[in-house]
Amino acid sequence: MQKSGIRRARTVDELTAAGPLFDGPALPEWSARFLRTPGHHLFLAYEDDEPVGFVSGVETIHPDKGVEMFLYELSVAEPYRRRGIGCSLVEALAALARERGCYGMWVGVDTDNAPALATYRGAGGRDGGGCAVIEWSFV
Repeated sequence: MQKSGIRRARTVDELTAAGPLFDGPALPEWSARFLRTPGHHLFLAYEDDEPVGFVSGVETIHPDKGVEMFLYELSVAEPYRRRGIGCSLVEALAALARERGCYGMWVGVDTDNAPALATYRGAGGRDGGGCAVIEWSFV
Protein backbone atom coordinates (compact mmCIF):
# COMPACT_ATOMS: atom_id res chain seq x y z
CA MET A 1 0.00 0.00 0.00
CA GLN A 2 1.22 3.50 -0.76
CA LYS A 3 2.32 5.59 2.19
CA SER A 4 1.20 8.99 0.84
CA GLY A 5 -1.30 10.19 -1.73
CA ILE A 6 -5.01 10.34 -2.44
CA ARG A 7 -7.22 7.27 -2.41
CA ARG A 8 -10.91 6.51 -2.31
CA ALA A 9 -12.32 5.45 1.06
CA ARG A 10 -13.83 1.99 0.87
CA THR A 11 -14.02 0.74 4.47
CA VAL A 12 -15.54 1.82 7.77
CA ASP A 13 -12.11 1.45 9.37
CA GLU A 14 -10.67 4.04 6.99
CA LEU A 15 -13.40 6.51 7.89
CA THR A 16 -13.16 5.99 11.62
CA ALA A 17 -9.36 6.36 11.44
CA ALA A 18 -9.93 9.73 9.77
CA GLY A 19 -12.23 10.81 12.63
CA PRO A 20 -10.14 13.82 13.73
CA LEU A 21 -10.66 15.36 10.26
CA PHE A 22 -14.45 15.40 10.62
CA ASP A 23 -16.55 17.81 12.66
CA GLY A 24 -17.30 14.93 15.03
CA PRO A 25 -16.45 11.25 15.30
CA ALA A 26 -17.17 9.06 12.27
CA LEU A 27 -19.68 6.63 13.71
CA PRO A 28 -19.41 3.09 12.33
CA GLU A 29 -23.12 2.75 11.47
CA TRP A 30 -23.22 6.08 9.62
CA SER A 31 -19.91 5.33 7.91
CA ALA A 32 -21.24 1.97 6.68
CA ARG A 33 -24.42 3.59 5.40
CA PHE A 34 -22.41 6.32 3.62
CA LEU A 35 -20.18 3.74 1.91
CA ARG A 36 -23.04 1.56 0.71
CA THR A 37 -25.20 4.44 -0.56
CA PRO A 38 -24.88 4.83 -4.34
CA GLY A 39 -23.59 8.22 -5.41
CA HIS A 40 -21.78 8.99 -2.15
CA HIS A 41 -18.01 9.38 -2.49
CA LEU A 42 -15.12 10.19 -0.17
CA PHE A 43 -11.42 10.50 -0.92
CA LEU A 44 -8.74 10.54 1.78
CA ALA A 45 -5.32 12.17 1.57
CA TYR A 46 -2.51 10.34 3.35
CA GLU A 47 0.96 11.30 4.51
CA ASP A 48 3.04 8.40 5.88
CA ASP A 49 -0.12 6.23 5.98
CA GLU A 50 -1.91 8.74 8.24
CA PRO A 51 -5.12 10.43 6.99
CA VAL A 52 -4.50 14.18 6.72
CA GLY A 53 -7.44 15.34 4.60
CA PHE A 54 -10.65 14.34 2.91
CA VAL A 55 -13.23 15.48 0.40
CA SER A 56 -16.73 14.09 0.14
CA GLY A 57 -19.19 14.43 -2.68
CA VAL A 58 -22.72 13.37 -3.50
CA GLU A 59 -24.15 12.86 -6.95
CA THR A 60 -27.46 14.62 -7.46
CA ILE A 61 -29.81 14.06 -10.37
CA HIS A 62 -32.70 16.08 -11.72
CA PRO A 63 -35.08 15.20 -14.58
CA ASP A 64 -34.19 18.23 -16.71
CA LYS A 65 -30.52 18.66 -15.81
CA GLY A 66 -28.93 15.24 -15.47
CA VAL A 67 -26.29 14.38 -12.89
CA GLU A 68 -23.98 16.79 -11.11
CA MET A 69 -21.57 16.37 -8.22
CA PHE A 70 -22.13 18.31 -5.02
CA LEU A 71 -18.86 18.77 -3.15
CA TYR A 72 -20.21 18.26 0.34
CA GLU A 73 -17.16 18.83 2.52
CA LEU A 74 -13.40 19.37 2.34
CA SER A 75 -10.99 19.23 5.28
CA VAL A 76 -7.21 19.22 5.62
CA ALA A 77 -5.50 18.94 9.00
CA GLU A 78 -3.92 22.23 10.06
CA PRO A 79 -0.23 21.15 9.81
CA TYR A 80 -0.79 19.97 6.21
CA ARG A 81 -2.55 23.03 4.80
CA ARG A 82 -1.10 25.19 2.02
CA ARG A 83 0.68 22.19 0.45
CA GLY A 84 -1.78 21.52 -2.38
CA ILE A 85 -3.55 18.66 -0.61
CA GLY A 86 -6.95 20.39 -0.71
CA CYS A 87 -6.61 21.09 -4.44
CA SER A 88 -5.56 17.48 -5.07
CA LEU A 89 -8.59 16.20 -3.18
CA VAL A 90 -10.95 18.47 -5.13
CA GLU A 91 -9.32 17.43 -8.40
CA ALA A 92 -9.78 13.74 -7.48
CA LEU A 93 -13.49 14.31 -6.87
CA ALA A 94 -13.80 16.30 -10.11
CA ALA A 95 -12.10 13.49 -12.05
CA LEU A 96 -14.53 10.98 -10.57
CA ALA A 97 -17.45 13.27 -11.44
CA ARG A 98 -16.29 13.42 -15.08
CA GLU A 99 -15.76 9.64 -15.13
CA ARG A 100 -19.30 9.11 -13.83
CA GLY A 101 -20.82 11.40 -16.47
CA CYS A 102 -21.63 14.40 -14.29
CA TYR A 103 -22.16 17.61 -16.27
CA GLY A 104 -20.59 19.71 -13.49
CA MET A 105 -19.67 20.03 -9.84
CA TRP A 106 -20.53 22.69 -7.27
CA VAL A 107 -19.87 23.66 -3.66
CA GLY A 108 -21.34 26.22 -1.31
CA VAL A 109 -18.74 28.28 0.52
CA ASP A 110 -18.88 31.30 2.80
CA THR A 111 -17.78 34.40 0.90
CA ASP A 112 -15.38 35.35 3.71
CA ASN A 113 -13.63 31.95 3.73
CA ALA A 114 -10.54 33.03 1.78
CA PRO A 115 -8.60 29.74 2.22
CA ALA A 116 -11.51 27.67 0.88
CA LEU A 117 -12.11 30.05 -2.02
CA ALA A 118 -8.40 29.92 -2.93
CA THR A 119 -8.42 26.11 -2.79
CA TYR A 120 -11.50 25.76 -4.98
CA ARG A 121 -10.23 28.32 -7.49
CA GLY A 122 -6.80 26.65 -7.46
CA ALA A 123 -8.47 23.37 -8.39
CA GLY A 124 -10.13 24.98 -11.43
CA GLY A 125 -13.41 26.18 -9.92
CA ARG A 126 -14.90 29.57 -10.72
CA ASP A 127 -17.31 31.83 -8.91
CA GLY A 128 -20.82 31.21 -10.22
CA GLY A 129 -22.20 34.46 -8.83
CA GLY A 130 -23.99 35.45 -5.67
CA CYS A 131 -25.71 32.74 -3.69
CA ALA A 132 -27.55 32.59 -0.40
CA VAL A 133 -27.71 29.45 1.68
CA ILE A 134 -31.05 28.79 3.33
CA GLU A 135 -31.13 25.86 5.71
CA TRP A 136 -33.54 23.83 7.78
CA SER A 137 -32.54 22.04 10.96
CA PHE A 138 -34.45 18.89 11.86
CA VAL A 139 -32.46 18.02 14.98
